[in-house]
Amino acid sequence: MTIPPTVRPAIERMILDHLNTAVMLFDKDLTLRYINPATEILFEVSSRHLIGQTAGVLLPCPGNHALERLTAALNSRHPFTEREINITVADGRTKTVNCTVLPLHHDDAGDELLVELYQVDRQLRITREEQLLTQHQAAQALIKGLAHEIKNPLGGLRGAAQLLEQELPDPALREYTRIIIEEADRLQALMNRMIGPNLMPRRGMLNIHDVIEHVRGLLLAEFPRGPVMLRDYDPSIPDFMADQDRLIQAFLNLARNAAAAAGLDGCVEFRTRVLRQFTIGNRRHRLVLLTQMRDNGPGIPEEIRDQIFFPMVSGRQGGTGLGLSIAQELINQHGGLIECESRPGETTFCVYLPLECDHE
Repeated sequence: MTIPPTVRPAIERMILDHLNTAVMLFDKDLTLRYINPATEILFEVSSRHLIGQTAGVLLPCPGNHALERLTAALNSRHPFTEREINITVADGRTKTVNCTVLPLHHDDAGDELLVELYQVDRQLRITREEQLLTQHQAAQALIKGLAHEIKNPLGGLRGAAQLLEQELPDPALREYTRIIIEEADRLQALMNRMIGPNLMPRRGMLNIHDVIEHVRGLLLAEFPRGPVMLRDYDPSIPDFMADQDRLIQAFLNLARNAAAAAGLDGCVEFRTRVLRQFTIGNRRHRLVLLTQMRDNGPGIPEEIRDQIFFPMVSGRQGGTGLGLSIAQELINQHGGLIECESRPGETTFCVYLPLECDHE
């Protein structure tokens, strides 16, 4: 089948738009003229902020000789590949990529450079997410089983204490049965929290910034003297289907941890962005909402960083270790995932939520 010349550009553009590999096209002056959506995801910035920049700014080479290497490739028309170079994204973080440079020559147009960037740490992230999901599901199944086993004798214990209270003639002795009943109720509430919501999410159209602003308002009331609450929102994020109450609870659990870690003199930042053609676990989504909560507290102790989403694991004295586990479960119910990056002086929780309607 022969593709008509008038149709070929549209097909080529569609193919580029669905590639996982970041593709960049530079003109003969090494000015960026085109990027595909995967490049926006890689650099975490929209095309309008990248188009027009020079290759020397965007593509570092060993020894800071990017322009010389690219100009030589353009003149000689010889492709080359640089492995494991670091590029800087919008918020100053670095990502490791393999970079392939392919000179293009057109008889009816000027020379161009096609650059492909393949993020080598992306596969590591996907593998880590799959492990995180598997671990969380296994932990939730174990905890729910234990909680159900504990709840049954608690009901009998509470009932026996109530009967005993009715038979005791001395009001002073009833204080002891009252303690038994109250402690049984406290343990029952703890078991309910460990089991988590049993009903399916009640989804409705919502705006993520309404959810975050509600959570931010609760924090300002709970921590009136600090920390400072900053916002960096992407106003282009569309409304999507989700259970508002469950998202509020999930984000509130994360935000409370961030505020407590930052302290009175610290700072908590709420940030939203849209990611395109992004993978959560082993499932690829056309649009994904990224919500970040970043604090400048002391960081999560290294010895528990890999277990913070497990129930009963807490870095705070007196903490139950259920807040993060419940938050992960609530986000998982929406097909999403929570990740955490922490080092001394900075902790960031990243919440990924698919934006497409999914009623499964």
